[in-house]
Amino acid sequence: MMDEKNTNTDELKEISELFPDTDKETEENNAQSAFAPAGAAPIKTAEPTNRKMTVAREAEHSLGMKKKGLIGSICKNTLLALLAAFWLIPILWLVVTAFSANPGISYTRFFPEKWTLANFSRVLFHPDSVLQYGRWFLNTLIIAIFSCAISTAFILMVSYAFSCMRFPGRQGMIRFSLILGMFPGVLSMIAVYFIMKSIGLTNSHIGMIVVYSAGSGLGYLIVKGFMDTIPVSMREAARIEGANELQIFFRVMMPLCKPIIVYQIISAFLAPWSDFVFARLMLNSGISKDWTVAIGLYNMLDKTLIHQNFAAFCAGGLIISIPISVLFIIMQKYYVEGVTSGSTKG
Repeated sequence: MMDEKNTNTDELKEISELFPDTDKETEENNAQSAFAPAGAAPIKTAEPTNRKMTVAREAEHSLGMKKKGLIGSICKNTLLALLAAFWLIPILWLVVTAFSANPGISYTRFFPEKWTLANFSRVLFHPDSVLQYGRWFLNTLIIAIFSCAISTAFILMVSYAFSCMRFPGRQGMIRFSLILGMFPGVLSMIAVYFIMKSIGLTNSHIGMIVVYSAGSGLGYLIVKGFMDTIPVSMREAARIEGANELQIFFRVMMPLCKPIIVYQIISAFLAPWSDFVFARLMLNSGISKDWTVAIGLYNMLDKTLIHQNFAAFCAGGLIISIPISVLFIIMQKYYVEGVTSGSTKG
């Protein structure tokens, strides 16, 4: 009898070794059913089968996704670094050439052999028959300031009319102005030139200001979008207090539109400050004292003068970029806030 009992025990141990999870699950179910109240439904436990394999697969999958994400991030950053290098290398070359003691172009060296500030001194303090940088800078500054002031006033008034006022033909005018704005300004340059020539405003800074300012009202869309975000209740409250449209415009809308006004001022200043094509078309008399900086620097690169003036050209280009860069850095907060707020509505 004892031998038979030992044999049965050994067989049970072998079976239990073959199915360990089943025995454990049965014991857990028995233990839970022992403490369950009478008549309650049996408690089902999650099957532990293949649990370890599932966890391992999930870990392996997440690791693979992380590797793919890392590889993708490396590829994107490498591409962006290459694009930044292609963009920055010419600018860096112009900057270092501005400090070169060699007045011409060096085709063999990227960095100059000798460094000097003589190019900046020549540009700023030693004008000659070819280089009159101070006069060009003053002409460009005058044109840019007056064009900026007139353009900003036009755009603010047009934007206020389309955003805050309701009148017959408003939607039609908005659509018509949008269609006109889709055509590039280059298409109208010849017609504008002959119109200005017929009234005697070519080779004139006043004519440049008139042309830069006259069509500026079509650029109202972003400013109008910003004004659309201002609650109507503020204008209605001012109107109830007895304010007219002019008072609402100056005392209610303008203080709230400071970010978009800064954006508009910078944008309106940049157009004449950096323009070359239209300035070249209008100021064609050949008198160098009437040129803007863009025209003057361009004429410094004549094939007979480039080997004597290229370093001075780089110095002049670097100087002309300093004022607008400083202005943009100071006003960057308002500029970004204005363009992002104004682009959400139209």
